[in-house]
Amino acid sequence: MSRDGYTGFSRGEARTRTARTLSFENVGPLGKLAKLPWGFVLLITAMALTGVAMLYSSTHTNPSEGNLWSLQLSRFGMSFVVMLGLALLPLSLWRTLALPAYAFTIVLLILVEMMGVTGGGAQRWLQIGPVAVQPSEFAKLATTMALAWYYDRVITPTSGRLLIHIGAVIIMLVPATLIFKQPDFGTTLALVASGGVVIFLAGLSMRVIFAGIVAGIAAIPGVYFILADYQRERVDTFLAQLTGDSTNALGESYQIEQGLIAIGGGGVNGKGWLQGIQSQQDYVPEQHTDFILTVIGEEFGFIGTATLLLGFAVILGWAFYSAFQSQSWFGRLASAGAAATVAFYIVFNVGMVIGLLPVVGMPLPLISYGGTAMLTTMACFGLILAAHLHRDEKLSSTGLI
Repeated sequence: MSRDGYTGFSRGEARTRTARTLSFENVGPLGKLAKLPWGFVLLITAMALTGVAMLYSSTHTNPSEGNLWSLQLSRFGMSFVVMLGLALLPLSLWRTLALPAYAFTIVLLILVEMMGVTGGGAQRWLQIGPVAVQPSEFAKLATTMALAWYYDRVITPTSGRLLIHIGAVIIMLVPATLIFKQPDFGTTLALVASGGVVIFLAGLSMRVIFAGIVAGIAAIPGVYFILADYQRERVDTFLAQLTGDSTNALGESYQIEQGLIAIGGGGVNGKGWLQGIQSQQDYVPEQHTDFILTVIGEEFGFIGTATLLLGFAVILGWAFYSAFQSQSWFGRLASAGAAATVAFYIVFNVGMVIGLLPVVGMPLPLISYGGTAMLTTMACFGLILAAHLHRDEKLSSTGLI
């Protein structure tokens, strides 16, 4: 398919798409809202409300955390409005904002390095009045947009010139390096993974992909030794579990072990909402954030957990399908990268909770407590919806190379 997306269509089909695009441009905001895929939007809403219910269950017995569910509900409400607003923006405006958003995010990450707030052994937040924001969360979407802008400007989908891809890697590695230094290994992995999806879809050859995989595997020992102490301990605990080494139940593996006990205790049907022993007694550390899946597993069992994961599968399946319906190169890459960002967080969060991956601090999108993470996730959905609404929009492109 060519950059403008019309190769492979008959002249009649092209005229129909052009006419539909021109007619859509005259539709007002309310008309665009009516054309949203409301099944997709309602599924997102249902998942987020499930997260609110799980937050109430996991925190209502703790006086210091009892209002987190209401805060999450209000944050979702605000983020929902942001998502709808972003969905109405034409792709041409998204593309115009891509580079400024990327540059602004880099500035925020540098400010975190200089004057960030430290918490949990990491310097990841900026204090803006009464609100603490985590710029690394915004960096994921901003980097995806910047990569899509870059490829839209300098390359065609059939091009495989290596030097152009090296430029994209540099765009990705600048924020990844700043985030890694905080240290935030989980967000670094998420950013590199979603950026890698964009680079792959831009036409990277299989030889280069294979060489990158080999290089990544070879770099693992070096990365291990530059991790923070607590991060190496998490990796060591994960490797000990894989090899069957026993560990102290009150030691480094306590969180994983208690999480597995909670999930296993739920059985097939679960113990019922507010009836979980592990969740109500607060046995699982961080059960309202990274380990909230353990609450779902204990209270709603295998059926409830499988239903939740099926909901995520439907959301992601539609998101990737919609991305490839976009007739603009920017829309296709940007929305696919946004979907990949959400997908990576889901896969890694589930993997670490059930002990298949090391614990690195990954929230479960729409479910875990967190304002910045919620806003970023909903902004990703806003971009995906914008690409869907404006999928017939043909962006003019003046390639630099």
